Amino acid sequence: DSARNGFSFKGIKDYLECYQSGKLTPSQVAKNIIAMLEDCDKSTPPLRAIVQWDREQIMLMAEASTTRYRNKCTLSCLDGIPVCLKEEFKVVPYYHRVGTVYLGTQPETEDATVAKKLREAGAIIIGVSNMHELGTGTTGCNPNRYHKIPRNPYNPNHFTGGSSSGSAAAVAAGLCPVAVGTDGGGSVRIPASFCGVVGLKGTFGRISCHGSLPLSYSTVSVGPICTSVADAAIVYSILAEPDLLYPYGLKQPKATLSDMCAPDLKGLKLGVDWTFFKACDAEVLSACEKAVKHLQSLGASVVEVSLPEMEEARVAHVICILSEMRDFLQPDFNRHFHEMNLETRASLALASQFTALDYIKANRQRTRSMRFLQEIFSTVNCILTPAVPCTAPRIYESDLLTGSSDMSFTVRSMRFMQLGNFTGIPGLVVPIGYSTAGLPISFQVMAKWWDEAVLLRIGLKLEQFRDQTKKPSIYYDILA
Repeated sequence: DSARNGFSFKGIKDYLECYQSGKLTPSQVAKNIIAMLEDCDKSTPPLRAIVQWDREQIMLMAEASTTRYRNKCTLSCLDGIPVCLKEEFKVVPYYHRVGTVYLGTQPETEDATVAKKLREAGAIIIGVSNMHELGTGTTGCNPNRYHKIPRNPYNPNHFTGGSSSGSAAAVAAGLCPVAVGTDGGGSVRIPASFCGVVGLKGTFGRISCHGSLPLSYSTVSVGPICTSVADAAIVYSILAEPDLLYPYGLKQPKATLSDMCAPDLKGLKLGVDWTFFKACDAEVLSACEKAVKHLQSLGASVVEVSLPEMEEARVAHVICILSEMRDFLQPDFNRHFHEMNLETRASLALASQFTALDYIKANRQRTRSMRFLQEIFSTVNCILTPAVPCTAPRIYESDLLTGSSDMSFTVRSMRFMQLGNFTGIPGLVVPIGYSTAGLPISFQVMAKWWDEAVLLRIGLKLEQFRDQTKKPSIYYDILA
């Protein structure tokens, strides 16, 4: 816990203090949230973070939690904590639309594993959050009638990032301290970075994907978006375990938070490929270089490493994720082509140009890239990079009507993200400052497979680097 002057986001600890002291009950908090959700929809422009919610459902969960606090029999430290899940997950009784207008025509009757776990922990699911249609982009721009474009709480004229756009916006706007997203090409880490909050992409298979639409089965990981590293650790520790319904994670080692709260970073070796690291905007680079020095001042040593074949890995990741999505969405592409956003059509049309040969070669590259990483992780504990090379892009009038398709931005925004998705290693993004325009800048730490604990340990120290937290221009204080 770090005491701060000025603004700080309300996290899990703040909610628990209110509940335990009797200052507020989960039911009172739920009423506040319902009032704020109504307000979000009426504001100009609307925030569009949460796209489906139900007053009765929220109150039912909150009242059950209030009773547990009264009887001193809470289920976990997420009891009574408001959370939202990306629309990619099945959540009873909402429509599993996955950002489209044609999927999820009936309300869900079965929860995804992560939704089930959050319920079992006593969390209050406040609804499902907006997302880029079918997860096909990194801006969060979704002009269709059910979704509309979510706004960045730091500047509503800028995008949130995608594809877990609403999840990051909901956390940054104070609607809930915890959200869950999926990440196949930076989809948790990019919006968390653009919205100035913490995002964790677990190791591939670490958190169950069961009950989410299986868009890309070899690149997608699940992870929390939270206001702090400590909160991300709490959610991770509750969600990370094998699930019989999700075979990819069955052989995982036990998730630990070992040494997370160590007083310093002595003994840790941090790898940096400076050529790769420096390919970002000047403001981002300046903040990220200072963050590296901050980690060094806490006893860590910085080791220069070379990340080989990054261009090959980048292309191979695109071939893998798009080929898998195209394979899964082939019937949709044939049947619902005219109901898809223009950008989705373009991405899936591009994907149809890849051949079986391309896919096989891309997976050979994956084996090579994983081998290189094994060697690198035998000499360092983690790899440091900026999170995204730039800050959140502007929203233009035309984006609201027809959407936005900017391939050069998509490619650039994923620059530091793809290695983690392609090879399955975990990554954590932490906000470290702001651009002169007041938009968040974030830093990324990646570690070897299953070593999320070292990410969280370094993340806690990175949080101390930022001298102040700026209040987003759209912010709801649920506990006020």
